[in-house]
Amino acid sequence: MMHSAAVRLTLFYLAIIMALSIGFSILIYRVSAHEIDRNLTPKGFPQVFVQGGTFSGDDFQAYRDERLLEGRENLRNNLILLNVGTLVLGAMLSYGLARRTLEPIEQAFEAQGRFTADASHELRTPLTAMQTTIEVGLRNPKLTLPQAKELLDGTLDEVKKLSALSNGLLKLTRNNGQDMPKQPVSLKEISSQAIGQLELAAKNKGMKLENKIDDVKVMGDDVSLKELTVILLDNAIKYGTKKTTVTITGGARGKYAELSVADQGPGMKAVDVEHIFDRFYRAESSRSRDHHVEGYGLGLSIAQKIVDAHRGTIEVKSKLGEGSIFTARLPLTQENNAQG
Repeated sequence: MMHSAAVRLTLFYLAIIMALSIGFSILIYRVSAHEIDRNLTPKGFPQVFVQGGTFSGDDFQAYRDERLLEGRENLRNNLILLNVGTLVLGAMLSYGLARRTLEPIEQAFEAQGRFTADASHELRTPLTAMQTTIEVGLRNPKLTLPQAKELLDGTLDEVKKLSALSNGLLKLTRNNGQDMPKQPVSLKEISSQAIGQLELAAKNKGMKLENKIDDVKVMGDDVSLKELTVILLDNAIKYGTKKTTVTITGGARGKYAELSVADQGPGMKAVDVEHIFDRFYRAESSRSRDHHVEGYGLGLSIAQKIVDAHRGTIEVKSKLGEGSIFTARLPLTQENNAQG
């Protein structure tokens, strides 16, 4: 599909180039032919001297017509060569322009296809589990009330997973923050709120959360920035080793504020670091027997989208056996910039 579109666009560009080339060639031919004709018609000279001799009258007319014909033929041949060269170079240029024009569209189609395939795969798992559970229950003629409640509890868990997945997908399809209300937001306050939200989850793993963020303010949406902090902390708790410490630090760095979350987990391979912000991507360590983590691999993609909407950046540094550090950089308020 994209190949045929590239061919059509190439032909379109080439048609425009050739139309301009032929149009200019016709104009050049007419102007040049007129100049040749004018130069071969001397005014005020009854005789024309050619190579030491003279001729006039019919001889001059024949000489003039011959030179005129020769000049026009040379001009026409040169213009034909020019247009052939333009055709070849134009074809190459047109194809390059077509590929350059279609490349982002092609990438968008591929990304959309991957997204649809990944989302369908993730949706299929809980739906299949629900269908199987319900079918088994319906086929049991002696289903007791406790068994029915257990079946409903299992189905409800899968519904919650579907709800979490659909909410994550909706967040990824939101706009890029053009309509997002932005105001001064204290990183220290939203980090404290995020820690309070995840304190119980950390306690269940015997983990400790430390807040070492300076009192700096960034321009942004407080709800989205709190969600960003929760995602990074939740990720650190999920992948962190039991009875360790997750530390959240931050402060002003030039025109930006840095918010970093460091865990003491198993870390990641370099190949995982490269793709960790991709949708539905989960590091190999999350699939290991010792560090199996439930999830769909959407959290960090949402985190990156939030950071992008705030015109910031996010990165991760990680090595196997040494834990991971996620760092988000967000624009400071003008007040913080002035103080810096």
